[in-house]
Amino acid sequence: MITLLLIGLVLVIALLAISAPLESLGWWAGWFGEDEKPPEANQTDERTVNPARHFLVYLSGIGAITDDSIPEEEIVWLPMLASRLTGTQLIKDVFPYRVTGAGLTGQATFAWLWRRVEHVRGEKPTALLPNLVNIRNMLQMAVSADPRYGPIYNLGVAQAIVASLARHGYRDGSGVPVTLLGWSGGGQIALGTATFLKRMLGAPIRVVSVGGVMSNDPGIDSLEHLYHFYGDKDPVQGLGGKVFAGRWPMFPQSRWNRALSDGRIQMESLGPLAHNGSGNYFDPETLLDDGRSCAEVTVAAVTRVLNQDGLLAEGTTESMPRLTEQSA
Repeated sequence: MITLLLIGLVLVIALLAISAPLESLGWWAGWFGEDEKPPEANQTDERTVNPARHFLVYLSGIGAITDDSIPEEEIVWLPMLASRLTGTQLIKDVFPYRVTGAGLTGQATFAWLWRRVEHVRGEKPTALLPNLVNIRNMLQMAVSADPRYGPIYNLGVAQAIVASLARHGYRDGSGVPVTLLGWSGGGQIALGTATFLKRMLGAPIRVVSVGGVMSNDPGIDSLEHLYHFYGDKDPVQGLGGKVFAGRWPMFPQSRWNRALSDGRIQMESLGPLAHNGSGNYFDPETLLDDGRSCAEVTVAAVTRVLNQDGLLAEGTTESMPRLTEQSA
């Protein structure tokens, strides 16, 4: 019985791996996604324009099933962040692990599977089945980083971001700055969409990565700045620097290393934070030596860099020890 279950699991993972790029190619070919189109992105009615001076788009980690079915620690952390974002509109309704930006439970073929995963995760968070969504979304993150399929995938998600911005009152052509806040795999997808967002919006684009796994993506060239925050107990975020050759120090002319050398990429340790479990970036209970929780440290770091770039109306100027390490 166990053998059959293992064989079935391997087959499911193999199917997910094979279908990962095909989903983007099918969308590009027009085979699906038409019924998932959000409202038009053009914003012409001045009465609906959002007066915010800055828009922050949150892209969840690989544990997300839909834009609002995300790991519990993120659900707790986002209101903490929102309370500090003076003059900023926080947007969190884009699902970054599907080319259409729509959640997994909206898929015609596999909706039943992801609803089952969602139910099991709610009942037994430590069960094995919920890991299936992590594997599926990790493969989509890999598609985003792939130079062959990535442009198609990232274009689709960028269109979903632009449509969401419009729904929240962003006026096309206004030039209001947009920041993408990517957690874990969302860091790569934020980076991948930057090229297209810059062209679509004609506005300054920034990326803030929290434990993000990122490649030497062409989107780097379209950014005003990339801030990467990592924990000293987080080996996952370091995979980007190991897996993607463009981030290796031996290639100083790569996009990543050129941006590092000119200061457009800044990498900062937040201390002994982990990727998952106790002591992760969003943990509101585990306290560090300075008396703040891990969640408070992460919120302070994100708001600090937004404030120093002049993006918050009344930002906080909390100081934190800063470490810049190219090897993170």
